[in-house]
Amino acid sequence: MMRRMLLALPLALGLSVVAGEAVMAKEVPVLGKIERLDPAFDKLVEPGAGIELLAEKKFEWSEGPLWDAAKRRVLFSDIPRNMIWEWSESGGLKKFLQPSGYTGAEPFTGREPGSNGLTFDKAGELVMCQHGDRRIAKLSGGKFVTLADKYQGKRLNSPNDLVFKSNGDLYFTDPPYGLPKQVDDPGKELDFQGVYRLNARGELTLLTRELSRPNGLAFSPDEQTLYVANSDPNKAIVMAYPVKSDGTLGVGKVFFDATKAAQEKKPGLPDGMKVSRDGTLWATGPGGVLVYSPAGKHLGTLATGVPTANLAFGDDGSTLYITADKNLVRLRTKVKGW
Repeated sequence: MMRRMLLALPLALGLSVVAGEAVMAKEVPVLGKIERLDPAFDKLVEPGAGIELLAEKKFEWSEGPLWDAAKRRVLFSDIPRNMIWEWSESGGLKKFLQPSGYTGAEPFTGREPGSNGLTFDKAGELVMCQHGDRRIAKLSGGKFVTLADKYQGKRLNSPNDLVFKSNGDLYFTDPPYGLPKQVDDPGKELDFQGVYRLNARGELTLLTRELSRPNGLAFSPDEQTLYVANSDPNKAIVMAYPVKSDGTLGVGKVFFDATKAAQEKKPGLPDGMKVSRDGTLWATGPGGVLVYSPAGKHLGTLATGVPTANLAFGDDGSTLYITADKNLVRLRTKVKGW
């Protein structure tokens, strides 16, 4: 009976298991706390689990984590430093790529020149949102190749986050955060912030322009719904859009509204998000990572205590890597990412 009780204690308390026995290990530092709002949350995260710190106060603003299964590492952006980091269990923290988002010859005058959202295409090449260069690009043969940088002849604002549909179509958001003066920047060529689809033929389609600050996005497991975050403190929402058979979007509805929490100055805004195989939405927002059932019920919060940008499932699919301000953290989950 005592053994069962020990095995149920959180990893954050420094326990490991050797040959079926619980033994004390080095204490693992944690960030924030976990708030459980519904009993269903216990099916997602083990009671007593903690948010484990992997790298503390190492970055200016960490974003866009991506699990690289081939090399057993997580890649993520440090936007102000215009670089991408890597972290692995075996190698720790290392610089991966610099520059990552701005490759111009002149000094960048804004705060966010670097890459933001990252993903891999079917060929395994790294595809990224580049704030400073205002484009979607892939890293191929050590060189950046532009995939999209204009809509109807006008330069994009600063692509932010991206996700591939299973058919190879790439969906991405385009708020103004990479522009030195954002919406008031004289170099801004589009008078809206859009959500786009780039198909395999290189054709770019505007899907919606109704959001003031479209940011993170993710598909439901059946790809029938596209979730899009709006990182506007006056309208801090996540929208759910039905995906039509031709890949365009139908009329969206508010999936959850965190405006009250944003105006209460809880740290962070709706930003990056991921969906686990059971349909649970793990979305950054005011207070940390907000966890919602497929029906939109708030089940719990990973309350990091700091503005939290984005997240990605890694390892065997049941580790959630989170970029939380100047930190990289992780949480073991009982469900796997989709």
